[in-house]
Amino acid sequence: MARPAGTGLLRKPDTTLPHRLERSARTEQGALHPTEDLLAWIEERNAAQLHDVRRIPFAELDKWRFDDATGDLGHASGKFFSIQGLRVHSDYGPVRTWTQPIINQPEIGILGILVREIDGVLHCLMQAKTEPGNVNGVQLSPTVQATRSNYTRVHEGNPVPYLEHFRDADAQHVLSDVLQSEQGSWFFRKRNRNMIVEVHGPVAEHEDFRWVTLGQLHRLLAVDNLVNMDSRTVLSCMPGGFEGAAEEPTGVSESLERSRDPLSGTLHTTAEVRSWITAQQSEHVVRTDLIPLNAVRRWRRGTHDIHHELGTFFNVVAVDVRSNSREVGGWTQPLLRPYGTGMVAVLVKRVDGVLHALMNARVEPGYLDVVELAPTVQCTPENYAGLGVEYRPPFLDLVLDRHPEQVLFDTELSEEGGRFHEARNRYQIIEVDADFPDADLPDYRWLTLHQLTELLKHSHYVNVQARSLIACLRGLR
Repeated sequence: MARPAGTGLLRKPDTTLPHRLERSARTEQGALHPTEDLLAWIEERNAAQLHDVRRIPFAELDKWRFDDATGDLGHASGKFFSIQGLRVHSDYGPVRTWTQPIINQPEIGILGILVREIDGVLHCLMQAKTEPGNVNGVQLSPTVQATRSNYTRVHEGNPVPYLEHFRDADAQHVLSDVLQSEQGSWFFRKRNRNMIVEVHGPVAEHEDFRWVTLGQLHRLLAVDNLVNMDSRTVLSCMPGGFEGAAEEPTGVSESLERSRDPLSGTLHTTAEVRSWITAQQSEHVVRTDLIPLNAVRRWRRGTHDIHHELGTFFNVVAVDVRSNSREVGGWTQPLLRPYGTGMVAVLVKRVDGVLHALMNARVEPGYLDVVELAPTVQCTPENYAGLGVEYRPPFLDLVLDRHPEQVLFDTELSEEGGRFHEARNRYQIIEVDADFPDADLPDYRWLTLHQLTELLKHSHYVNVQARSLIACLRGLR
C-alpha cells in the first residue's frame, strides 16, 4: 500500500531552543539597552508614574463592602476577589485545626512574557509597573500581568497592552503555558496561567516596556525588590537550556551546569520523585471549608484592619490608590499585609559534582492538591518567637546561623503587590557540605535543577516561593 504524499502539516521540535535560551542567559548586555540604562529607565519610570497609596478605614472603601450576613468582604461586581473565612483540619504540623481569613479569587489570570530574537539573541519584553502593595513603586513585571476581571475590563478602564499575543497565541509560538498556584497560606486554590510566547516580527516598546535578555534579568534578580513575583514565576517556567559547562567555570557554576544536564545523574530518579510527591499528596489529610468571615475564631475586625489576637501572621487592610499608569486612574481595595520579613531559603550541595537542592513537600491549606514542593525553609521567623523547639521548622536555625561563605544568593524580594501590602521575603541559596545530614526526613528530597525544570512543565508540583528561587538559581554564575 502506497504511503500518502506529505502534506507539510507535521511539526518538529525546535532543537535550537536550548542553545538560544543559553545564549540569552549568557548575554548580560542587551542589543537595545545596556543594563545600566535599564536601571536608569526604571528610576525614570518611578519618577514619572504617580504612585500614591494611603491606608484608609474600611468605611472609605468604594464598591467594596462587608456582607451583612457572612461578614465576607467583596466587590459590588462580584468580580476581582473576596476576603472570606477558611476552616482547616489537617494531619500535618504542630497545629492541626484552625480558622483564618483567606483571599478567594477563583478566576484565572494571565502572567505572560513575550520573547523575540534581536540581533540573534532572545530578549524578553518586561514592564515597569507599579502595584499598590509594592514597597518601592515600580518593579519589573511580565509583559502581561492581569486578572480575568482586569483584562475583561470589569473596571471599565483601558485595555491591557500586548494582551492579544497571549489570548490569541498561535500554538507554534508558545514556549511554555502552564497553570501554577500562588501562596497556599493566603490564597484559596488560586492559579494563574504562566505563559511564554515567542514572536517573530517587530513588536514596538511602549514607554513602560523594554526588551531585556535573560542574562540581564539574572543580574537584576540580585537587586532588592526589583524583579517582581509574577516575573519570577514565569521565568521559572522557561524551558531548560543546556550547552555544557561554563567557559570559565567556578566550582558552583560547573556543578550548576551539571545539575541542568539530564545525563549527569541524580540521587533519585524522576519517576521516584513523582511517586514521592504523589504519595505525600495521597497520604496527608487536609480538609478545608470556606466559612463566613465572621465565623473565624481569634481574629478581630476593627475600623482599619482585621488582625489575629496575638498580633502575628498577617492582617487585612484597606488602601486608596491613585495612579497615572494603570488601566484606571484611582480605586480602593483591601490588601493582605503580613507581619515581618519572611525567610525563604534553599539548601544546595554538590553530589559527585552535581548541584542538588533540598526541597520540602509542604502542606498548605490553599493548595488544590494538598502538597507542593517548597524551599527547604519557608516561614516568618517572628511567628516562632517564644515557641518550643517542636514548633520551629526544620533547618530554620541552620539558615539563621549560616556562614557568609555558604551564601550563594541573598536578596530581599517582594511578593505580589496587587494583593499583598509590602510583603517581603529574604530569598537565599545556601551551600552545605556534600555529606550534610538531612536527618532522612520523609518530606524532604534532594533534586537537581533539571528535575525541577521537568516538574515545572506541569501544574501543582512546585510552589510560588520555590519557583522564585529556581529563577534565582538559574542565574548563578
